[in-house]
Amino acid sequence: MVNLAFPFTGRWLTQNSPANRVPSHGTTRFATSYAIDFVPVNHKDATAPIRLGSLLRPEPPQRFVGFGRPVLAPTTATVVAVHDAQLDHAAYRGLPSVWYALTQPGRIAGGWTALAGNYVMLQDKTAIIALCHLQQGSIAVQPGQRVAPGEMIGRCGNSGNSTEPHLHIQAIDTADIERAHAVPITFDGALPRNGQIVEIHDKNAL
Repeated sequence: MVNLAFPFTGRWLTQNSPANRVPSHGTTRFATSYAIDFVPVNHKDATAPIRLGSLLRPEPPQRFVGFGRPVLAPTTATVVAVHDAQLDHAAYRGLPSVWYALTQPGRIAGGWTALAGNYVMLQDKTAIIALCHLQQGSIAVQPGQRVAPGEMIGRCGNSGNSTEPHLHIQAIDTADIERAHAVPITFDGALPRNGQIVEIHDKNAL
């Protein structure tokens, strides 16, 4: 098991938590058994305003409060892999989300990168931590670089297998995702459950 700091500040909604079920995402593929998702929300715990159009057609990711929110290193580690070539696609709610779900097999067939989108992998003393769905062009680190907890590594995006801007985190025992085994994770010694709001205050804010 690897214990991490929360890799963000502000308010984030917990989804697909292994505190509720394992495998957390309903599959063991790509070592996701203990993966967890965090969705940025505002002070009303909403990700974006709901309009009639939100339920009928895809929306720009920029409409969501979390798009571009900083993602921070959750531990002292070395960057072992970076991918920053995936576009941030539209977000899907309402009827568009049904269509998006039906196209899931195509993304699975595309492999890890098609699902993870833009990502950073960090090697600490016990595991490799993957932070996924980052905003294209936002990754601020490179392989071989050492990072400290709280250092910005990128920004929350909507790349890969994502219906709205959010952060996917998982720990694995090797960077070779096809051979990797999932490693359980905690945050500050605990694990939030689905629906729980995690609020982390920025220590550098005035």
